[in-house]
Amino acid sequence: MTPAQLRAFSATVRLGSVKAAAADLAVTEAAVSMHIAHLRKELGDKLFTRTANGLAFTPGGLRLASRAAEMLGLQDQTVLEVQQAGAGRRLLRVAASSLFAEYAAPGLIELFAGRADDLDVELSVHDPQRFALLLLERAVDVAVGPRPATVDDAMMCTHFLNYQVIAVVGADHPLASGSGSAGVAELREQTWLLGPSAVGRVGMVPSVLRRIGVPEHNQRIFQSHAAAVDEAKHGKGVALAVAFAIAKDLADGDLRQVNGPQLPARGSWNLLALGDREAPPAAAELRRFVTTPRATQAMLRGAGVTAGRFRPAIHVTLWS
Repeated sequence: MTPAQLRAFSATVRLGSVKAAAADLAVTEAAVSMHIAHLRKELGDKLFTRTANGLAFTPGGLRLASRAAEMLGLQDQTVLEVQQAGAGRRLLRVAASSLFAEYAAPGLIELFAGRADDLDVELSVHDPQRFALLLLERAVDVAVGPRPATVDDAMMCTHFLNYQVIAVVGADHPLASGSGSAGVAELREQTWLLGPSAVGRVGMVPSVLRRIGVPEHNQRIFQSHAAAVDEAKHGKGVALAVAFAIAKDLADGDLRQVNGPQLPARGSWNLLALGDREAPPAAAELRRFVTTPRATQAMLRGAGVTAGRFRPAIHVTLWS
């Protein structure tokens, strides 16, 4: 069972056909078919059959699909670790929800990376629903965001920071006057100015929108949470923001808090990683460090990290 065979099978599973897998791998269809034939012979399993609706995988084929992704991810991680060892540097790959990445990750990365001269941190933004898969496939070393509904036995979930999401409007917005409270019907009618965390099903912001019942046509998504809050300052609508990040704007009167059903809302950030025996040492170090008072203060007050120590892998194009 070779990496080339596993890549051919994994691409066939992911794309649904041998032809698409060949195009993705830049090889011929015959090469993909040959690799799969070798796997069938070695494992004594058909793996899949062709039907009118596409490929139908056997139980063994489904099991191999899961293992293939994990084995290929482990191979990539090993190559990366060998290269790092040769270069005298380490790389910690962190997947994060967009809310954590924007509001708390810079301060944490600044302090954590600064503790070791040989450590770089690569931050990428992902849907929290994909965290477990990314970790099992060794595509990332740790994932940070909302606590998953279930935690795989192979993983460790560490809670480290509670936060509060509040609704805010500009000082001239109609909701800023009076008691500062609004009913569900009134909230549903507002224009909601939202960051990228509103896209998807998992997380505090989507949860608040669902519980209030905000219709999709009243939601406006911006490339960042800060951009959404800035629009709220100009009276364009209601924004959802992490309370500690806009404390100064509230104190200065540039923003006003709006209370109502489901508001404010309380959430938590958690670090998900494979067990210490499976995870890279830097991942275990971060899991221990993230619960310390110094880390908490850095997340709440951090000013960011220099470009030389921070390697963003995913850019604003994911949020457009």
